[in-house]
Amino acid sequence: MATQPNGVDHKHHGPGWRRVKPSLSPTEAHLVATVGEFVGTFLFLYFSYGGNVMAASRAGTTAPTGGMSSETVVFISLAYSFSLLVNVWAFYRISGGLFNPAVTLGLCLSSQLPWVRGLFFVPAQLLASLCAGGLVSAMFPVDVSEANSVLGGGTSVTQGLFMEMFFTALLVFVVLMLASEKSKDTFLAPIGIGLALFVAMLAGTAYTGGSLNPARSLGCAVAARSFPGYHWIYWLGPVLGSLLSAGFYVLVKYIHYEKANPGQDAEHPSESV
Repeated sequence: MATQPNGVDHKHHGPGWRRVKPSLSPTEAHLVATVGEFVGTFLFLYFSYGGNVMAASRAGTTAPTGGMSSETVVFISLAYSFSLLVNVWAFYRISGGLFNPAVTLGLCLSSQLPWVRGLFFVPAQLLASLCAGGLVSAMFPVDVSEANSVLGGGTSVTQGLFMEMFFTALLVFVVLMLASEKSKDTFLAPIGIGLALFVAMLAGTAYTGGSLNPARSLGCAVAARSFPGYHWIYWLGPVLGSLLSAGFYVLVKYIHYEKANPGQDAEHPSESV
């Protein structure tokens, strides 16, 4: 029997044969996805923190109230949202590109992600945030505390908590509807997810730092060794927002939302009738 050095039998495999891809066990699949989630979260936050500290350290103007200027808010919002967009698009085939414990929780609560995988992802996301914050602190000649999630503009702790809740609720719901709900536009989900973060950060950066992500707030706080006494709102707020969006998503799925406005994915107008 004629075989190649690797043992492939060409009598049974023609010139166009393809090697069967090996399957992964559930544990191996979780580990591969977790590695992707770690690397993706690291890259997302490394470039986000880098853009943040650069913008904050070079801000030439301030608002009339003495706070963050609108130009700085826009630049910081763009840094985070574009970094999220690019890295979600790059890593969604590996891990789904969540990069956020609040998003992970929302997907688990709505049965879009197995709880076991969520338990793999959250520690990886938090560890990646610590690595990103530490590397930005070591490599950039500016104070990484500039990227800290802090309240500004006279925002109270209660206001900050509910802002973070609603900002995160928007992000999680967009992830659920654009990425978890499969449609002909699902491949464009990273754009919508990045824009959702951009919109939320435009509204929130000057008042809460626009975190929407416990990992994002943890990494730079540890690197800067600076934890405000209200740091907990950057954990509780996103968790509450995740609960809110997951609950609403489960509700609209239960009442068959797709029947209320049918044909949105129809290729031809006649298919929507």
